[in-house]
Amino acid sequence: MLSRLSRPKAVAVCALPVVALFATAVFVPLPFSVAQPGITANVLGENKGTPVITVSGAPMRTTTGQLRMTTIEATGPDADVALGDVIDGWFRTDRAVMPRDAVYPSGNTVKEIERHNAEQMQQSQDAASRAALRYLHISEKDVKVTLKLADVGGPSAGLLFSLGIIDKLEGDGGGGDLTGGRTIAGTGTIDAAGNVGAVGGVALKSQAARRDGATVFLVPKEECADARADLPKGLRLVPVTTLNGAVDALVALEKGKGSVPSC
Repeated sequence: MLSRLSRPKAVAVCALPVVALFATAVFVPLPFSVAQPGITANVLGENKGTPVITVSGAPMRTTTGQLRMTTIEATGPDADVALGDVIDGWFRTDRAVMPRDAVYPSGNTVKEIERHNAEQMQQSQDAASRAALRYLHISEKDVKVTLKLADVGGPSAGLLFSLGIIDKLEGDGGGGDLTGGRTIAGTGTIDAAGNVGAVGGVALKSQAARRDGATVFLVPKEECADARADLPKGLRLVPVTTLNGAVDALVALEKGKGSVPSC
């Protein structure tokens, strides 16, 4: 013999699995990482007491202003990110929620990921040095560039490394600094031929740049839309596709002449 439940009781019974599922989802780790603006570092200066750029075989200039590479900080590959963290990140402009596989190589251990990021940084530094010396028409056989930046991995500082080397060796080519005394920040990969590539996380990096005093932010051109999304007040975006174009834009800014691209 079947009995019938009243409507309120039926709703309550049906709601129980939904409530249980939601309660479980709140506490179950999700495959996401939550990122926020990270540190910035002036490649023309020192990092943890060690010069970021040193050159042997050629005289180095004394520079003014700053060229700040930018980073994001993300929850670790082994961190538990719950539903509440994801929801909170979606509604904040100083946070970003990204698939964990988009931040860290899938299936790797923490040590393997750290090794991978260190290798990417080394490759980026090598490419940045070659691109800068190629721009300056200096032979790698005569000049050795050493780059040191502790506790930072990945390839996204390549553009700023190249610009820093150029500023240390030649400046604007006429006795002045590429920065014009400003605090300039940016991001972008670079290859040995001087091509600038996308990096991701530019909206968060622009916030880190402005927080640390930058008024100009160099961004890979293909990421202009992302950089504009939550652009901090007082920060000017300058899109770049090549090292030559980045230098030209900085010289134009410094001298107040010529065309400076914008997003």
